[in-house]
Amino acid sequence: MTEPDSTGVVPAVPLDVAGMTSAERARLPLSLDVIKAAAEQHGVCTRPVMREVVDLDTGEVRIVAVRCNSTQASKCPACADRNRRSRMAQCREGWHLDNEPVAEREAPTPDQVALVTYRSDLTAEYRKAAAEGAVDQVDDLREAIREADADLRGEGVRGNLPAVERPAKTAPIRSTRRRQDAPNLPRRKVDKRTVGREFAGKYRPSTFITLTLDSYGKVRDDGTPVAPDSYDYRRAARDAVHFASLVDRWWQNLRRVVGFDAQYFGTVEPQKRITPHAHFAVRGSIPHQVIRDVTAATYLQVWWPNHDEIKYSGDRMPVWDMRAKGFVDPDTNLPLASWADAVADLEAPAHVAEFGPQVHSKGILGGTEEAGRHIGYLTKYLVKSIAEVVHTDESARVSEHAGRLAAELAVTPCSDRCAVWLIYGVQPKGTNSRMTPGRCRSKAHRRETLGLPGRRVLVSRRWSGKTLAEHKADRSAFVKEALAAAGIAKEEHTDRTRLMWSPVRAGDPHVPGRAELLMQMIAQRLKWRAEYEHAQAVIAALPRPAPDVSATPAMAA
Repeated sequence: MTEPDSTGVVPAVPLDVAGMTSAERARLPLSLDVIKAAAEQHGVCTRPVMREVVDLDTGEVRIVAVRCNSTQASKCPACADRNRRSRMAQCREGWHLDNEPVAEREAPTPDQVALVTYRSDLTAEYRKAAAEGAVDQVDDLREAIREADADLRGEGVRGNLPAVERPAKTAPIRSTRRRQDAPNLPRRKVDKRTVGREFAGKYRPSTFITLTLDSYGKVRDDGTPVAPDSYDYRRAARDAVHFASLVDRWWQNLRRVVGFDAQYFGTVEPQKRITPHAHFAVRGSIPHQVIRDVTAATYLQVWWPNHDEIKYSGDRMPVWDMRAKGFVDPDTNLPLASWADAVADLEAPAHVAEFGPQVHSKGILGGTEEAGRHIGYLTKYLVKSIAEVVHTDESARVSEHAGRLAAELAVTPCSDRCAVWLIYGVQPKGTNSRMTPGRCRSKAHRRETLGLPGRRVLVSRRWSGKTLAEHKADRSAFVKEALAAAGIAKEEHTDRTRLMWSPVRAGDPHVPGRAELLMQMIAQRLKWRAEYEHAQAVIAALPRPAPDVSATPAMAA
């Protein structure tokens, strides 16, 4: 039997590696890998960020590990699962509410009105001074307007304030008349309520909706096209880029038809054919035919310059001209068309995005097993990136399909400020010398996102009356209340203004190594879990209050 050493600790029996070959020794797990596996098992962040915290009152300096808060399980399973659970709680709280989650806006205060009046006078004086060329007054007035805007924000005024500089050239006005080939939509006055109707005096169902884009060609069971050469990759790429705007237009139309401020919690996911579709939990009952009619009548016209033909490629690319302060043709040195000029005389939209005929909608009752199952379905892919969802069962055919779509996305402009416009002979908004023609840093052009650069979760403003951070705070407060009920008090620093946070310096000898840090976090996690389980056991053992029966002395009297 192994005897304890001078410290009283029994050393572990060493593994006999003398008789192992180098290949066998190479297969042995590293200590850091074992520690990371233990951290994942106990729900500990495996990529903590180190921060130095200084208490300005006492001068105490501490090194604190902060969770990375990654939303992808491939980077940090613990943080991804924690974020997914917070999203599930957010979805559950807002889906079947029977009362309005957000109160009406407060009336403007006299101080706010006075500040707006003052800001209006400053704007008028600024424009007068700018027209007269009074440079000194312009600078002073600009600074005064900036201070007035800050005061308005401090008073709690939300929303954008009018710009003091009038645009040099206004954007062209497009007709808002509906297309003749699009079905008409009935329009009602939109009520401010967000809660759905109640049926039979006790049922208040809600709706689950799935929206899908149109077909671009016949596909196999694995989502790959039957005829890749005739598959419309160009339209697929453009629809993916404008998918978020198309969804926004759909919600505008739906609210105008149903007559109330419908609220939603949705997630965007790719189908097998690598086409985005969206699932929505909608508060309130909406007839299935209304959803189908709104989907068929919704379209998005993209009034951008024509970008069907690439004008510059390879080594022949537009070059930056310092004198022209813009990009010029490499052969003629003539400036490329500006964005304002390129969109001034458009006769037709460059692209029209629409949903496909496949629309799914279903009524769901709150508090049922079906509601919980659909919440899990909504959030099941949130811990995976778009590429991970698509390439779960990747084959050569799927990889080729994704590659052809990614190649089309590489030459598809993602916004009016995209550098890809330069290869079509158009200078995007905000053109500068740092742009590389045909190279845009937006996520829309990456193979990892495949045209879905925006948020994976779409939540309306009046869904639950809380932000995601507030939902996370609720979970933390619930645990603290359970611990306090069991007599376990946690020290809280209510005054956080006395704490100064900063990144740790490289080479700081006080920063523990990653292995040591993870082991400390595992021990802390086990301690917290033991305390919470003890608190639950104490609460369960407490005597329950008497049931509130109908025959009470007060009622009998």
